[in-house]
Amino acid sequence: MRLLAAASVTAISLVLLGACGPASVPADQPDAVEAAADAEEAAGPETAAASAPRLEQLWVTDGFDAPEGAALAPDGSYFISNVTGDGSTKEGKGFVSKLGADGTVLMLRWAEGLDAPKGMTVLGDTLYVADIDQVVTFDVHNETKRDTISIDSAQMLNDMTVWQGEVLVSDSGAASIHRLTPEGPRLLGASTDWAGINGLLGDGERLLISTMAEGYLIELRGADAEQILARGMKDADGVGLVPGGGYLVSSWPGHIHYVSEDGQVTTLLDTQAGGILQNDLSVFGDVVIVPNWLPGTVTAWRVVRD
Repeated sequence: MRLLAAASVTAISLVLLGACGPASVPADQPDAVEAAADAEEAAGPETAAASAPRLEQLWVTDGFDAPEGAALAPDGSYFISNVTGDGSTKEGKGFVSKLGADGTVLMLRWAEGLDAPKGMTVLGDTLYVADIDQVVTFDVHNETKRDTISIDSAQMLNDMTVWQGEVLVSDSGAASIHRLTPEGPRLLGASTDWAGINGLLGDGERLLISTMAEGYLIELRGADAEQILARGMKDADGVGLVPGGGYLVSSWPGHIHYVSEDGQVTTLLDTQAGGILQNDLSVFGDVVIVPNWLPGTVTAWRVVRD
């Protein structure tokens, strides 16, 4: 495994939608001026691009085996899940790696014996790992395995978060979210809007949800308080909060999007043509950690506002 050179600006092209504005129009052609103004007003992505941050690549580390999820350890390092094979097959080959804040591999196989681990979260001194139809827990300090929490109705457990003091896990196959309680798993809810549910992020009084089927970013505040914040981010994966406002949402085939507070979507990064997947994006402060299932790397970015 090697740590690839960091770059002051990303070596991968940043794609800002609507970067080219309408051509200038002579003032003595009022109809043309009005038409150009209408066209500019309709070009929402241009406004979004003007206010969107950019991503500055910090480091890329390779040598992983289908990395999918990331979580922040109490000591400031990162846990990275490695699916190792098909995402729905129980083979016991999956594992969790531990990386330093600078991308150095502290332990490639920090925890082993998992099937296809994906999303993770930390609460207290416990790491929770979503593993197909169960959640496996580990001591964050010494990688000791603690519990295996089976969720009988689960089809494809995916992302995890902590919200209002409870650990949550999404089920992409059943369009549902489960709570892990002392009495056992409990269904938080299910919705047709959540088809292909993937990313979860607890943020105070609200829960942020991303979906793959429609590419929604959803804000949930309660059973009767759900709002679609943005649309059109097909195969949406991870979601994170951006310092200064807005959200980052990854689409696993190879995109990272910025969603402004008013719901405009700007694609900051497109690596699909190069075969680099952008999986369970997580934002910690101004640092963005993205596992790349293919080609088996983990990339760190810094969110920069000019």
